[in-house]
Amino acid sequence: MFYLIIFIFGAVFGSFFNVCISRIPKKESIVFPNSSCPNCKTKIKPYHNIPIISYILLKGKCAYCGSKIDIHYFLVELLTPVLLILLYAGQNEQISLVFFKYTIFISFGLIIFFIDLYHYIIPDKLSLPLIVLGLIFSFLPNTDIGWMSVGIGALSGFLLFLFTAFLFQKTTGKDSLGGGDIKLIAAIGAFLGVWGTLFTVLFASLIALVILIILRHDNKKPFPFGPFLISGAITYILAGNTLIELYLRLYNIY
Repeated sequence: MFYLIIFIFGAVFGSFFNVCISRIPKKESIVFPNSSCPNCKTKIKPYHNIPIISYILLKGKCAYCGSKIDIHYFLVELLTPVLLILLYAGQNEQISLVFFKYTIFISFGLIIFFIDLYHYIIPDKLSLPLIVLGLIFSFLPNTDIGWMSVGIGALSGFLLFLFTAFLFQKTTGKDSLGGGDIKLIAAIGAFLGVWGTLFTVLFASLIALVILIILRHDNKKPFPFGPFLISGAITYILAGNTLIELYLRLYNIY
């Protein structure tokens, strides 16, 4: 029963995250006005804005002009409850401080993922609060990662990305990692500590390299790294310890 409650609330949150994804890059209010079709500008009726269900019933099209609704609206509304359910199950079905902590990270992470994917930016208004929140959680009782690991993780991630961006710019004359990526890895370090940061960087780099090869990406064109960092961080939150254990056993390290 509680899984159903999480799914419903997660889908509702996902609908709000879509508003953030759409409006934050445009520097528009995420509260007012009510949502409208990007094409015909018609205000969306409440019964046309039911998370997940409306997209399916409308077949991914506007009820008024028939223009296509971007698939990310459906994906965010579905991914949010699914990820929260997996988080809840991984926390032994307990609503704890740690569950609340990672619910916040996943929420911000999904918004950052799609904004960077579509607009190639990671707004400071998302990454900077994450750094502060991660540090705050590290000092609270019953947290999972202490302030020392968090501090080292955030600082080491920030300095690593800053040095990489500086070195690449000096040697090639081109930009590699943007300021948004540098602040994002610091936020990830503030939530996941040293080992989580290391896992995220390795995971993100490996998956990004594979995608670049498969897509035969033109190096002259921009390539968002934020979605891979978010994917790596969420993977660590949900299954990091299990994956590390499997890796160690594979190579008989213990």
